[in-house]
Parts: sequence; structure tokens; C-alpha cells
Amino acid sequence: MIPRILLALAAIFAALPNLNSAEAVRTATKPAAAQKIVVGGGCFWCIEAVFQRVNGVKKVVSGYSGGHVPNPSYEQVCTKQTGHAEVAQVEFDSSVLNLDTLLDVFFAAHDPTTPNQQGADKGPQYRSVIFYANDEQKKAAEAAKERAKKEWGATIVTEISPLKEFYAAEDYHQNYFNLNKNRNPYCSVVIAPKLHKLIEKGVIKE
Repeated sequence: MIPRILLALAAIFAALPNLNSAEAVRTATKPAAAQKIVVGGGCFWCIEAVFQRVNGVKKVVSGYSGGHVPNPSYEQVCTKQTGHAEVAQVEFDSSVLNLDTLLDVFFAAHDPTTPNQQGADKGPQYRSVIFYANDEQKKAAEAAKERAKKEWGATIVTEISPLKEFYAAEDYHQNYFNLNKNRNPYCSVVIAPKLHKLIEKGVIKE
């Protein structure tokens, strides 16, 4: 009886290294947690459409941030009295897309030299802004802003501020370009040419 017990214990201990190895494999192959960053560069329809065409981006949500009015409506933000900017919350897989590249796409996708304006869209809600969630994002944003300064050859007015609250915009603003590109002239006149230009430069995919 005793030899059988000893043999059973020996078999259990012999299996332990294999169990540890299996656990190590599971840990090593566990996908990296998705990260999120909030950016604004004019109309959120444009920014959303750009990042939806970047490899490694998992999800983009249009919304509002940076103001003092809780859960604002689009109409309230348009009054220019809420302090909010139109922004996009970009969720991305950092194992595919690093933060530096994402921010370089952001600076290539809008004009960061014009305060409170993108083209014909004027007002504080259209300001260039990066809302960071931690120190890593803050440092990355500051470094990207310096790179953009060299690219644009001008002063970069992009605001870099801590993220306090992000409010998702109304449902009809979500996935806007993809759903309305053949219905709203703004999509064909403003957004489509911007996307085409970025695609030609290899910044985004079709």
C-alpha cells in the first residue's frame, strides 16, 4: 500500500513542471490590454473616420470632453458655452499600434496650428486637443507635439490636458461618415478628400 502512495506522489510532483510551463504559455500568449486615449481635432465625424482606418484601432467613439457641463447635448456644445471639445475616444491594441504612431496620425489628420478652428468650422469645440489618462500618455503627447512642430514648421496650438470626463455623443453621431458618406455633403466635400489624402500618404488604410 505504501509503495503505491509514494508512486502516486512522485507522479504528481513530476507533473508540476509541465503545469507551470502550461501556465507560462497561457500568460505569454494573453493579449495585451486595450488602451484608450481621447483626442480632438475639429469635427468628430472627421477624426472618427480617420481612426477607423488605422490598423490596431479596435473602436472609436465620438463624444465631448474638456468642459464644465455634465453629459452635454450636441446642441449645447454648439453654443460654444460648455467648454467642451468635440473629441474621439480611440481604443487601440498597443501590441499592433503604439501610442507614438497613433499620435502622429492624429497630427497628420488635422491642422494643429489654427486655434479653435478647422477649416470653416470655428469655435472652441473644434480646438486641437489631447486628453491624457496617465503620465505615459502625457509624455507621449508632448513628444508628438514636438515632432508635429517640425513637420508643420509652425507653432502647434494643441492643448494637452488631463482627462476628467468623457461623454459619448448621441447615437446618430457614431460611425457617421460610414453611414452618411453618400447623404451628407459635408462628408463628400470635407471628410472624403481628407481620407483620400491620408490614404495616398500611407497614413491610413482604405
